[in-house]
Amino acid sequence: MTTVLVVDDQYLIRAGLVGLLHAAPGIEVVGEASDGVDAVALAAEAAPEVILMDIRMPGMNGIEATERILAQAADPTPRILVLTTFDLDEYVYGALRAGACGFLLKESGPERLLAAVTAVAGGDALFAPSVTRRLVEAYARQTACEQPADLEALTSRELEVLKLIARGLSNLEIADRLYISEATVKTHLNRTMTKLDLDSRAQAVVVAYESGLVTPGG
Repeated sequence: MTTVLVVDDQYLIRAGLVGLLHAAPGIEVVGEASDGVDAVALAAEAAPEVILMDIRMPGMNGIEATERILAQAADPTPRILVLTTFDLDEYVYGALRAGACGFLLKESGPERLLAAVTAVAGGDALFAPSVTRRLVEAYARQTACEQPADLEALTSRELEVLKLIARGLSNLEIADRLYISEATVKTHLNRTMTKLDLDSRAQAVVVAYESGLVTPGG
């Protein structure tokens, strides 16, 4: 049973999400919040596995709520899936940098939402890699003044895996491309995240673009 916390300031959207999740087998809604402050409190109280986090909310927005929830959470930390109306939203980029696992457009249908929750709960950090890639490409240039991550510690295979992740390939697709097992892909990714001090696959994608390993549109 996957436990989920739903956060959205619009009542009808929140109620619709809660109703959909309640009706789905294998999912239990353990709380709902209308703003970031309530989300932080409920996340600490209910310890959900997955949080559906609206990004634009009055007061504390989804970025700050994501940062606070992940900073105070005990292991295993909740996996935060950002909900947004627009696929190119500067707030979403900030949420990825804050440690969110990925994001989902609010216009997505019920099947995609349920699949996203299942995927995130199972450890898949980016449910919509093609959309995530467009967002990262759109905002990667804006962070050029920041110190890029040092990739010298990575092996050639780890760099290969990181590059393919940034291109939006799943672990299985990477395994097929490199003729290695899916477990080996996960090992390379875990080592990469440890070496670069990253908390999520989403952050690894951002680092790949910001460091120049992958170029926008390349």
